[in-house]
Amino acid sequence: MSLKVVLPSHLSAEARFSGLAPIAQSRYSLAMSQSAAPVTVPHTDQEQQTRSKDQPDRGYLVIAWNDPVNLMDYVTHVFQVVFRWPKARAERHMLQVHQTGKSLLVRETFEKAEHYVHQLQAYGLQATMERDQ
Repeated sequence: MSLKVVLPSHLSAEARFSGLAPIAQSRYSLAMSQSAAPVTVPHTDQEQQTRSKDQPDRGYLVIAWNDPVNLMDYVTHVFQVVFRWPKARAERHMLQVHQTGKSLLVRETFEKAEHYVHQLQAYGLQATMERDQ
């Protein structure tokens, strides 16, 4: 194992080439290696709020919006395929979309909600997700 010695730039040329240069070099490199490490002080005044298992993440809402393009039977079929719902439940949500303009389909984690929105959009439906309040 070899030790690399770095001379400080403020030393004169005489000090670098004199007999004391190796001593100055070793002292300087040891001092620099000990003091050059960055120091990070943790924030002790802030408390981190952690969620307990009794209060799970509220999740994200997947919302389907009404559009004048898709037929009601098609929207029902898409809900059955994407969510694996029975026909009655899919029809209920389809009618809610048709009558009120939107329907809350599911409340899921971020990843699942995003997946459902992408699937619905791939079938040509207008769907969005938003954080549950």
